[in-house]
Amino acid sequence: MTAPLLHMQRIEKRFGGTHALRGVSLEVHAGEVLALIGENGAGKSTLMKILSGALAPDAGTMQFAGAPYHPQGPHAARVAGVAMIYQELNLGPDLSVEDNIMLGQERHRGGLLDRRQQRELVLRALTELGHPDLPLHTPVRQLSVGLQQLVEIARALVADARLIVFDEPTSSLTQHDAERLFAVIAKLKASGRAVIYISHFLEEVRAVADRYTVLRDGESVASGDLKSVTAAQIVSLMVGRSVDELFPVVPHEPGEVLLSVDRLSGVKLPLEASLEVRRGEILGIAGLVGAGRTELLRCLAGLDVVRHGQVRIGVVAPAATPRARLQAGLGLLSEDRKNEGLAQARSIADNLTLSDLKPYTRWGWLSLGKRASAVSRWMERMQIKARSSEQLVSELSGGNQQKVALARLLHQDADVLLLDEPTRGIDVGTKAEIYRQLGELAAAGKAIIFVSSYLPELLAVCDRLAVMSRGRLRKVRPVREWNEESVMACAVASDELGP
Repeated sequence: MTAPLLHMQRIEKRFGGTHALRGVSLEVHAGEVLALIGENGAGKSTLMKILSGALAPDAGTMQFAGAPYHPQGPHAARVAGVAMIYQELNLGPDLSVEDNIMLGQERHRGGLLDRRQQRELVLRALTELGHPDLPLHTPVRQLSVGLQQLVEIARALVADARLIVFDEPTSSLTQHDAERLFAVIAKLKASGRAVIYISHFLEEVRAVADRYTVLRDGESVASGDLKSVTAAQIVSLMVGRSVDELFPVVPHEPGEVLLSVDRLSGVKLPLEASLEVRRGEILGIAGLVGAGRTELLRCLAGLDVVRHGQVRIGVVAPAATPRARLQAGLGLLSEDRKNEGLAQARSIADNLTLSDLKPYTRWGWLSLGKRASAVSRWMERMQIKARSSEQLVSELSGGNQQKVALARLLHQDADVLLLDEPTRGIDVGTKAEIYRQLGELAAAGKAIIFVSSYLPELLAVCDRLAVMSRGRLRKVRPVREWNEESVMACAVASDELGP
């Protein structure tokens, strides 16, 4: 085998008392896709920040293209031939496709932009990616997320990147856009470029990658050929123990109707949505991006304006305001945990308790000690990994942030849980924990609405499944009557087919 394009050897990194990377090593060759796998907090992001020049290692060596590699910043890494495609795209939304691709690497002649040369470079990159017809003068904000991602990849090609890192690239993509991305990665591989692919979707990893490296607790614990290892073995390597069930099931029985929704309509979406959810039931909602699933939950929570319709929680029909719905026993876990679901600049304790401080107040004073004790118990119950309850939420891994958001709903003792993409960006071990907790909550008499774009988890965890299409709830059936094909067929149904 030829020498690796990238060789990272015994990389160490500390943040105060936290040992983030403990002698991590990996290598990737030209013309191959390496899957970097691990739980949230395993060290993947820290390792890639070192690779991309955003962080300097405390110890260890790196070689790239046969030469010592120690970038002094992201620009130096890009000049050397390393490009990062982050989960949250780094684009100028009001700049054109061409200007975004050439941003930071503009071509000049006589002190002026050489538009002709730039356009040739852009068209060459887009042609290599199979999209020569992408309109160059269109502002990127008008493009789909999938095409915006393509613009970032084209920027990397113009910079002559030899190694491209994809960090959770499909988390916000439709299935069609994800398939197009896989085709683009195949083109990159065929052109001799190396790819590092980070994803929590193991079926995706197996479809895209050639080899794998697993990180656990800041250490590289295994590497090898993906064809020689099963999904169960990968999960065991990630979590350090045998995981018997990826979708653990906790027995629970539906009781009386707790949430009743009658012909609920928002300003745009949803349209005339009606449903019932019982105590002890998990109702899944599937659908394509833009079908109205998030809008339905926001209307239920009182966050979006309701044009008409009624929502009843038990015998109460609370006003369509967040305060009234919260007091009636309804809690929402937002799909956007960074900007809306959590206060990133506040502590774990603040985020976990802000929706209900009554247990810790007396005569208008907040007992911080009493609250700290309660928060510690919640952190232990939810297995939240952190230095203390006063650690900022922004410093936690995505999986631990999601556990804090879910713990908040449980702390406020919500009877109806509205969960919008609760496992997005979460590793498989943490997903299994969340599925188990949902089953336990249903067994305790909670009513749960579970919105997800990942059909296997809906079909495995839910009791009944509804499909939304173009703002309307099409069908609600027991989950045993659905499969992935029938869900997708319903999701793309035209309005003429009716509910």
